Formats: sequence, structure tokens, C-alpha cells
Amino acid sequence: MLDTGRNLTHQLTHQLGAAIVQGQYAIDKSFPTEAELSQQFNISRSVTREAVKMLTAKGLIASRPRQGIRVMPSTHWNMFDADVLGWTLNARPSLELLREFTQLRMAIEPEAAALAAENASDGPRIKAIGDALARMKKADEGQDDPLVADIEFHCAILSASNNRFFYQLRDFIQVALRVSIASTNQLKGVLAANYEDHKRIYDAICAGEREQAAAAVKVLLVEVMDLINRSLVKPR
Repeated sequence: MLDTGRNLTHQLTHQLGAAIVQGQYAIDKSFPTEAELSQQFNISRSVTREAVKMLTAKGLIASRPRQGIRVMPSTHWNMFDADVLGWTLNARPSLELLREFTQLRMAIEPEAAALAAENASDGPRIKAIGDALARMKKADEGQDDPLVADIEFHCAILSASNNRFFYQLRDFIQVALRVSIASTNQLKGVLAANYEDHKRIYDAICAGEREQAAAAVKVLLVEVMDLINRSLVKPR
């Protein structure tokens, strides 16, 4: 049942989206019609129509002539959509998926750090990285949330890159990092990220050292990738 005190369209979208990702609806098979959804959830056709539109925009379903609504293969899902990514990670946070995400990070974050170093004179944005680093230090001392601080650090670098495309990846990165960092820390047997590794990134950015900033990020991500790869080859 949906909570009538909250936005019904978003509730239905999240409930159906999560169900699709979890495999409760077979890929490339028929999906309930808007009328069937309205009856099933006891809500209006306008609500179900909007939810279907949102799921279609996210690539989870599609309407085909004479076939009605069909569930699409995962290759069609918009993985840059924070909702889709969240549903996927919550449903099946596999090491293979985390490896793909880390590969994307390796393609983006070193360059973002290099750009942040070029913009070292941008006081407020560089300060945001430093503030996140300070939170990581406090987390080491048990005075802050280590996961939140770590995510804030990496997203602050995207912002400091002053690249609009990188900046718009922040929601996507935040969602994926929440699962990725927790999973890799668990594989390493630690509760928090290495403060000194992150401080080296920050120091290079503050010094305007583009190559050093990128290299410091690569060191961190290569460690994550190696950890994931080693875990993938272990017998399960």
C-alpha cells in the first residue's frame, strides 16, 4: 500500500522501479497496464500514468505497438539516474558493478582533481574540500560519520573542478559511493578511508599541482580496483 500522505506518483515510481530492478517483473515481458496498476494500488489513472512516464524516462520500461508496456533489459536502463543506480545497488551490489563504477571514477576523478588544482585560487570551493577533509579527521577520532565525510570530500572535488558536466555527476557519485566505499572498506577490514591518502590529494590541489593531484587520486583508486579484482578471483 502507498502512503496517502506523501507524493503518490514518486512512491509508485520508486516501488515499481525497485521491483523491476529486483527482477519481480521479467525482462522483455508484459508489464501491468495503467488500468491494472490503478486497481492494484487503488490510486487514480493520472498517478499511474505519471509513474509510467517516469519509469519510461529512466529506461526501465517502454511502450511498443500492439505489445503494450514491456520491461527493458538492464542495458537500456539509465545508470546515471540516481534512482536507477540506487535501486540497482540496493538490489544487487555485486563486485562486478562496483568494478564498473570504479572504472568510471578512474576516468573522471583524477581529471577533476587536476582541474581543481588549476582553480586553486577559488577559495570557497577549495575550502569545501578542506572542510570535508577536516570531517574525515574528526571521523577518525569518532566525532563524525566516516562515510558521509568521505563522500563529501570526493563530491567537493567534482565541484571545485568548475566543470558543469562533472558537477552534474554529483548526485550519481553520491549514491554510488555510499555503497562502493562501504563495500570496499569492508573488504579491507576497516571502518574509514585513509586520511593521509586524502590529505595528499588536498595538499596537491591547494598547491596548484595539477599532475600531483591527479596522481594522488589515481593511487587511491588503483588500490580500490586492485582490492575489487582480488576479491573477484577468490572462490565464493
